[in-house]
Amino acid sequence: MTLILNASTLQTVLDMPSTVEAVDKIFVNIGNGSASQPDPTAMSVPSADSTFVLMSAVGGEEGIASVKLLADIPSNNGRGLPSQRSVIVLADHVTGGPLALVDGRVPTRMRTAAATAVATKYLARPDSRVLGLVGAGALAVAHVEALKCVMQVDKVVVWSRTSARIEQFTAAVAEFGVPVEPVGSIEEVFAASDVVCTLTPSVEPNIKGEWFRPGQHINAVGARPRPNEREIDAAGMACAKVIVDHLGTSKAKSGEYLMAVAEGAITEGDIAGELGDVAAGKIPGRESAEEITLFNSVGIGALDLAISRVAYDRALDQGLGLDFDLSS
Repeated sequence: MTLILNASTLQTVLDMPSTVEAVDKIFVNIGNGSASQPDPTAMSVPSADSTFVLMSAVGGEEGIASVKLLADIPSNNGRGLPSQRSVIVLADHVTGGPLALVDGRVPTRMRTAAATAVATKYLARPDSRVLGLVGAGALAVAHVEALKCVMQVDKVVVWSRTSARIEQFTAAVAEFGVPVEPVGSIEEVFAASDVVCTLTPSVEPNIKGEWFRPGQHINAVGARPRPNEREIDAAGMACAKVIVDHLGTSKAKSGEYLMAVAEGAITEGDIAGELGDVAAGKIPGRESAEEITLFNSVGIGALDLAISRVAYDRALDQGLGLDFDLSS
């Protein structure tokens, strides 16, 4: 039997602390070799502006293989539809039996924030207290919840293009009991924060490396997985110790990485390594209090596997989801 998990069911069964724990564990397993994270595959044809990306992974400890079909369609904005849509398939890694079909929206938002939290755990200064957010949408709310799992957040400094979005954000994070300080520019976020998360779907870089401060940790999250889009300029990539979620994925679709290389600011050899190797203790994370660290988060299939495993198990335990026999 195959379980179908829609967005409302996923919101019921998932929580951020267990998602952060699962994502931390899958990064460790990638690092120690018990989980496999291949490069993504992208497909397109000239007749449409759509790109379909296959994001796959298999985890021995998790007991499943997964594939997310991500549709990246810029023209959907003109149709009033999301520019990115996705669905995740889970299969037993021993028998190949189809276990679940999972809507991708909720897992993608939560596992993205959880990956940021895991990177912050390993790369930020232990005495970091002020969280800075560039962007104030739903992903920013998820980041506050996730970062509170790994650091003491005494204050959130946030920038957005509109005051209405700031007001919505402030109301949404009120339950976390953290003071919110809106600022008038992105540069002010960097001036006031120990950890900064960039969460805007920017095409041209809106973050300058000259704003980075010694000892700061930056999570570059918001740019869509397109080779020609980025938030962080080349100077920012060059002045920080850069850790990526997966080098093959970064080389395929990270505008931050690819454009900095094309501009001659960095080379492949300047990437310090992958987060899985840091989590598994194979390479160091932060090496000094003054070091500037940057996590280039593009998104990998193993994160979808990790959160979907949690959702599947909990849905089974709670009798949720729609059960179908696909072979009948």
